[in-house]
Amino acid sequence: MVTKRELLQSGTLATIAAAGGAPGVALAQLLSGAPADADLKYSTPTPRDVSVPEEIETRLGTLHFDGGVPDAATTEILYHNLDFQRAVQAYLLGLPPVNQLANKSAILTVGPANKTVPIWEQLVDSRTVELTANDNTAYSWFWLDLRNGPLVLEVPPNVLGLIDDMWYHWVGDLGITGPDEGRGGKYLLLPPGHKGQVPKGYHVVRCPTYSIWPVWRSFLVHGDPKPGVDLVKKFTRIYPLSQAAYPTTPNFVDMSGKPFNMVGPAGYQFWEMLNQVVQEEPIDSVDPTTLGFWASIGILKGKTFAPDARMKKILTEAAAVGDATARAISYRLRGKEGYFFDDSNWRLAFFGGYKFEWQPGVANLDAAAFFFFLATGVTPAMDTKIVGEGSTYPWSALDANNNALDGGKTYKLHLPPHVPVKTFWSVIVYSTQTRSMLQTNQRFPSVSSQKNDLLVNGDDSVDVYFGPKPPPGKEPNWVQTIPGQTWFTILRLYGPLEAWFNKSWRPGEIEPQP
Repeated sequence: MVTKRELLQSGTLATIAAAGGAPGVALAQLLSGAPADADLKYSTPTPRDVSVPEEIETRLGTLHFDGGVPDAATTEILYHNLDFQRAVQAYLLGLPPVNQLANKSAILTVGPANKTVPIWEQLVDSRTVELTANDNTAYSWFWLDLRNGPLVLEVPPNVLGLIDDMWYHWVGDLGITGPDEGRGGKYLLLPPGHKGQVPKGYHVVRCPTYSIWPVWRSFLVHGDPKPGVDLVKKFTRIYPLSQAAYPTTPNFVDMSGKPFNMVGPAGYQFWEMLNQVVQEEPIDSVDPTTLGFWASIGILKGKTFAPDARMKKILTEAAAVGDATARAISYRLRGKEGYFFDDSNWRLAFFGGYKFEWQPGVANLDAAAFFFFLATGVTPAMDTKIVGEGSTYPWSALDANNNALDGGKTYKLHLPPHVPVKTFWSVIVYSTQTRSMLQTNQRFPSVSSQKNDLLVNGDDSVDVYFGPKPPPGKEPNWVQTIPGQTWFTILRLYGPLEAWFNKSWRPGEIEPQP
C-alpha cells in the first residue's frame, strides 16, 4: 500500500495508479486515511490544505498526528504553547489596570481616599518614581472611592486635569479643557449604575468604576509654582453628596523631594494585581476579548485565582516576556505609524489617538502597550492638534545612528531657530528601566526655555547636551546621565505653533559627540 507521505512527496499519477483503482478515488482515500483498496461510493478529493501530514516541523519542534489527531505528547506541547501565548497577550492587555492599581496603592499609603491630596508643591523631581512625570507644573493627585455613593469634587480655577477610571479609560476632563473651562466648579461624580436623582448645579460625571483617578496640573507664575498651589489649596473640596451642606477641605500632603514609587511590578505579582482589579471593579466597560484573555489564564470575576505549579511557571515566564515585548514596542517600534518623520527617531506619544485605534472600533494593540508601559493620563486633550493650544510630546530613545542612548557618552540635541511654541518648551531625561526621571546629582534632569540662564545661540537656536559631564561652558544647557544606564528624552512643546504641525520646523536628532 502507498502511504500518504509517499503520495504527498511524489505528487504523481503514477504513484496514485500504483495504489490501485481510479486516481481520483485513490487520492481521496489516501488523503483521508482510508485503505487504498477500499471502494467508497461517496468519496471526493480532500483538499490538500485541509488535511495535515503525519509530522510537521515547527518552532515548537516536531508535531505528530494520527489521521489528523495530535498524539498525546503533541497535544501537551500545543496546550502549553497556547497558555503561554495567551498569557503574554493578557499581560500586555493588563498593563493599564495594573498601572492604575500601582498608582492607587502608592497614593493610599499617603492617606485615605476621598480625604487626602498628594501635591507636588515644588514640582516633581527625580525622587518621584512615576511614569514620565514632568517638572514643569505642580501636580495634584487623587484617589477617590465611590463605593459609598456620589462624591462632589470642587475644582479650583486655572488647572488642567482629567479623570481616568481603573481600566485607564478616559472619563472626562477638569479645568481648562473641562466644562468649567478653567473657571473652577463643582463636579458630581456618580458611581457605576447610579439610579438616583441628579441635582442641578453640578458638572455631572458618570464613572464606570468605583475607584477613579482625578489629576490636575497648576501652572507656574513667573517661574514660581506657589500661586497655583495656593489656588488649589484654597478652592479644592471633596465630600459626599449627602454632606453637600458641609463641604470639607482635604488634607494636602506635599510630596516634593520625597522618595515615592508609583510604578507597577513586572513579575508574577503583576497577575495578582490584575486579578485584584478584576475582582474589585465592574467589568462591563471592558471588551469581551480582553476579558477572555484574562479568563483563559484563570483571572475571572467571582472566581479564585489559584494557578497550579505548571501554570504559575508559565505566568512567571509570560510576565518576563510581556515586559520585554513592551520594551521592544516602546523603544524600538517597527511600524512607521508611531513616528513624526519618516527618517527620524522622534516618536509620537499617542498614535491611534487617545483610544489607541487603527480606525474607529479597531484596536491598535501596540499603541496601547507602548503608552501604558511609558505614561499615565489618558485624555483627548493630550492629542489635540490645534495651533497654539494644548501640548505635544515628541520623544526619542535612540541616537542618530539608531543606537540606545548610552549614559556614559556625550550627546547633543540641536533645536533649530524659533522653537514653535506659544508658551514654552522643555527637555526631560528619563530612565529606560523605570520610565521615570533619571536619578543623578541633578534634582531636575531637564533643560527648559523657562530657565533664566539658558544659553541661546545667536540665530535663536538652542543646543542641549547630555552626558556624565557638561561640555565646558555649557552647564546651563546640560543634563547629567550615568554610565551604565540607558535613557530616553521627551521634548515637550506647550502651545505648539503652525511650524510644528506643517513640519517646516523639526528638532535635530540626538547626535553622539566625539
